[in-house]
Amino acid sequence: MYETFGGPEVLRHSRVGKPEPGPGQVRVKVMAAGVNPVDYKIRYGWMDAFYPTTLPAVPGLEFAGVVDAVGEGVTHTGAGAEVLGWTTTGAYAEYALAGDIAAKPAGLSWERAASLPVAGETAQRVLDLLRVKSGETLLVHGAAGVVGSVAVQLAVAAGVTVVGTASEANHGHLRALGATPVRYGDGLAERVRQAAPRGVDAVLDAAGQGVLPLSIELLGGAERVVTIADPNAADHGVVFSAGGTEPRAVRTGLAEHARLAAEGLLDVRIAEVFPLADAAKAHELSEAGHARGKLIIRP
Repeated sequence: MYETFGGPEVLRHSRVGKPEPGPGQVRVKVMAAGVNPVDYKIRYGWMDAFYPTTLPAVPGLEFAGVVDAVGEGVTHTGAGAEVLGWTTTGAYAEYALAGDIAAKPAGLSWERAASLPVAGETAQRVLDLLRVKSGETLLVHGAAGVVGSVAVQLAVAAGVTVVGTASEANHGHLRALGATPVRYGDGLAERVRQAAPRGVDAVLDAAGQGVLPLSIELLGGAERVVTIADPNAADHGVVFSAGGTEPRAVRTGLAEHARLAAEGLLDVRIAEVFPLADAAKAHELSEAGHARGKLIIRP
């Protein structure tokens, strides 16, 4: 947890009491928690407009675990159920409260289950906003990242042609997911045109590296460009998407993505697993931006 906003050093391994579930909530014994870039941005105090934070705070939005207790009105699950979902009290903990959950398939590991809620919901939400459909071409910036790679897989499965920007070290991975990789950096626009000679129909920016003007140029407008990573989106007339999906849709998406992952049809690379006491190290690696896959914390 942390008591002040700041760098990774503000994180402390502390002992607190078990939270009690309220109406519509469940308490979960956390078996794995996902680490996301938004976690360190919240920790710095940069995301208060989207994720208001009351200090002291426990970081972490997503988890996989075992239902330990249920609040009033909960009928869709019970104690002992294995679930994944979103927490309202912070996932970097032994116990957390949650409302939006789905059953974890028996064949899905705790680590892989915990990697799905944020990336799956974010990718699906943006694809829905972009209204991409079979036969169209989607450009994904940061395609080898966790959200980007999930978006690639969901789009390819829907019959969409995907061009993804990434470092050359990740090009083989993107090809395996069904995307056409292109190297980012100088000359990117021309490389995208070569990869998609008929043009692109929509752009997802999961990188936040100043690619919005180039994306607008490639599309001839900003209407079908969405970013989840560039805070200057409004300056370019681009939608910045940071959540807002209806809870029932979140639960439905969780269940579907968990099913696909259990069947080997949706994959999130796990880069490294940390014990809870090393959460600060996980944040340092996340903030550096060099992790090749999902970072997971195991309480």
